Amino acid sequence: MLRSGFNRRTRVALPVVFLLAATAAPSVVAQDRGVVRTDAGVVASQQWIASQVGADVLAAGGNAVDAAIATGFALAVTHPTAGNIGGGGFMVIRFPNGQSTAIDFREKAPLAAHPEMWLDENGEYSSEMHHRSHLAVGVPGTVAGFEKAHTLYGEAQWASLVDASVALAEEGFVLSDALAGSIARFVGRTPHEASVQAYSREGTPYVAGETMSLPDLARSLARIRDQGADGFYSGETARLIASEMRRGGGMITEEDLARYRARERTPVTGTYRGYDVISMPPPSSGGVAIVTMLNILEAYDLASMGHNSAEYIHHLAEAMRRAFRERAAYLADSDFADVPVQRLTGKEHAAWLRRNIHPERASVSHPSDVMLPPESMQTTHYSVVDADGMAVSVTYTLESGYGSGIVVPGAGFLLNNEMGDFNAGPGITSESGLIGTKPNLARPEQRMLSSMSPSIVARDGELVAVVGSPGGRTIINTTLQLILNIVDFGMSIDEAVAARRIHHQWLPDRIRIEADGTSPAAIQRLEEMGHTVQMGGQQGSANSIGVDPRTGEIVGAPDPRSPDSGARAGRR
Repeated sequence: MLRSGFNRRTRVALPVVFLLAATAAPSVVAQDRGVVRTDAGVVASQQWIASQVGADVLAAGGNAVDAAIATGFALAVTHPTAGNIGGGGFMVIRFPNGQSTAIDFREKAPLAAHPEMWLDENGEYSSEMHHRSHLAVGVPGTVAGFEKAHTLYGEAQWASLVDASVALAEEGFVLSDALAGSIARFVGRTPHEASVQAYSREGTPYVAGETMSLPDLARSLARIRDQGADGFYSGETARLIASEMRRGGGMITEEDLARYRARERTPVTGTYRGYDVISMPPPSSGGVAIVTMLNILEAYDLASMGHNSAEYIHHLAEAMRRAFRERAAYLADSDFADVPVQRLTGKEHAAWLRRNIHPERASVSHPSDVMLPPESMQTTHYSVVDADGMAVSVTYTLESGYGSGIVVPGAGFLLNNEMGDFNAGPGITSESGLIGTKPNLARPEQRMLSSMSPSIVARDGELVAVVGSPGGRTIINTTLQLILNIVDFGMSIDEAVAARRIHHQWLPDRIRIEADGTSPAAIQRLEEMGHTVQMGGQQGSANSIGVDPRTGEIVGAPDPRSPDSGARAGRR
């Protein structure tokens, strides 16, 4: 948490003219998705316009926290599938002196929430209510989280961090092929009239090359710019949210919004072959699971096995299998459940988990009372490092793509469907993956369990990398493999990001491997060991930053899997 000896400079007003110039630039500046090398700070995100907004903050004298806040608000405009002010997430910060902290702005259950809230009139569980109704919306945390990070560690004036996003929403930005297609599909399926009006021209989808403006969102962002978090959690915006909840049968009230608070937490930390790993604590499961897997794998010579060889994939899958079972059994919001973080992340516990890993035979995942609930793949991660070496890793989300699909009428932003990350109900467990264990049941003001894993790697007091990814439960394993690629295989950050990934999550009992992720002979060998292997698809979008150990340059690496991703340097 707050470290003694950290001295924050007097806040500065960033030049508004300079920042507003960034809003016009995306219409005329060609997209550049290449690797960026600089000593002036970098932002890497899933949407290059947002990266530019954050980089402009760095160039104008803001620090990495300031740039992360500006990037997050810009993503709420330019990456609506996951960027948000109606959702929540996590931020991990490492300071130049090596100390670290974490900001938890995960959504909360409303005061009226209860474990049986997704049972219908016949007492039967309803997936529709759980994931696609107004009852699926959690109390948003993003704006409160950004304000808390800024109050504690920001240097620029708050308004200067929101200005560019207000202008982007008001004046509009040019849609890429990927974003235009994504929005058209969303508009075609959403039943909510306010969502259609916000993201189309009177029901006609936008096409690539057109400019999309979001005037209601611009006004909501302007209230946040001028009033801080009060401009979201009280006043006009809060009244609009509560009104939509009443109309649609949701539970969130103005009192729920007024009571929301982000939390500063102590990061989960671990060591792996002399490297320090800093990640998010509960209610994120990511930090605990990553450190658990690294501890298991530390006993093996992974480098000698060869990257994505059958032997390597086998050992990764066995570590993943065990960590995900621990996740389902023990992890939840630590404000409501006794989560044994120290035990789960200890080397001794890893040795106990490792004891029955056979070097040439797959274990078997038996269905039990620790089965896994659904979790959406649609999230977004971004990384920031400033010229002084402050590093910020942020993962935030609406849960499903476009969240609940509900745009707040008159406010212009999408609401999350994060309540779907709570367990379905007491004792409701099924072969299809429903889970009814107690720690992650819905309770008033409890935060739902998450896989988001913003992480930072250091060694000998020096920053090595800022990593993370979207992708539901694959987030944890994508982040794990980024660390392994750097530490065990000596990859540069861009090589680590581009390398093919695998995933195993306890249940279902199978290994998923990205297309061209390994050889046919390796697949055959894995099947001979007893693994079920599924090939194809893509995993994550790990827009990350590394420090070149030879030159000391900061290297931004956008993930080539995401067509609109980009890294931008904070040139001064």
